[in-house]
Amino acid sequence: MASSDPTTRAGSPRSRVGRPSATSRDQLERLAFELFARKGFEQTTIDDIAAAAKISRRTFFRYHASKNDLVWGDFDSELARFHGLLAACPPELAMMDGLREAVVSFNQFDPIDVPWHRRRMELILRVPALQADSTLRYASWRSVVAAFVADRTSRPQDALLPRQVGYAALATCIAAYEQWLADEGTDLAELLDAAMRELQGGFAGHEPVTGRRAAP
Repeated sequence: MASSDPTTRAGSPRSRVGRPSATSRDQLERLAFELFARKGFEQTTIDDIAAAAKISRRTFFRYHASKNDLVWGDFDSELARFHGLLAACPPELAMMDGLREAVVSFNQFDPIDVPWHRRRMELILRVPALQADSTLRYASWRSVVAAFVADRTSRPQDALLPRQVGYAALATCIAAYEQWLADEGTDLAELLDAAMRELQGGFAGHEPVTGRRAAP
């Protein structure tokens, strides 16, 4: 998902060489994340962020439409990148293999980016005030997946199968992200790969034979 992306792939807010930090989109996000960590997301205002960056409120809105928008980073660009990964899947690759590989590739980060991405996803998945906004972003992500499935299966994008795979893939990715946040020792890409493989396999083989009830 994730998405999704301050930044590169919802990764770390990096300062850009040659630009004053007070007017850097990435620096603005870094300062905001520091304020969120100290004060809490809901307690931090746009005025607080602007003051920390030594810019005006008007300048803040040149970079982000809202405080919620800041947390998501450059979501539209990242969604386009995810679409590109799916579009580049070789036609001979099975549909669900292509989706799994695209999801894993999309969510691979340089080690330096991982702490920032973790902080971003903690906000997205755990702050109630962001949930309504997340719903809209998730719908866009599902739409990209549904379009890929529709193309591969020659079905309309609003048919059951494309819609179902979109929802199932999103739920699978969210579950993997929640596991990653709960256990810092896990690798995100490995979790996503394993979770998507389970989805492909229909979660088969996990019920112990001894646990089955005998037929009457």
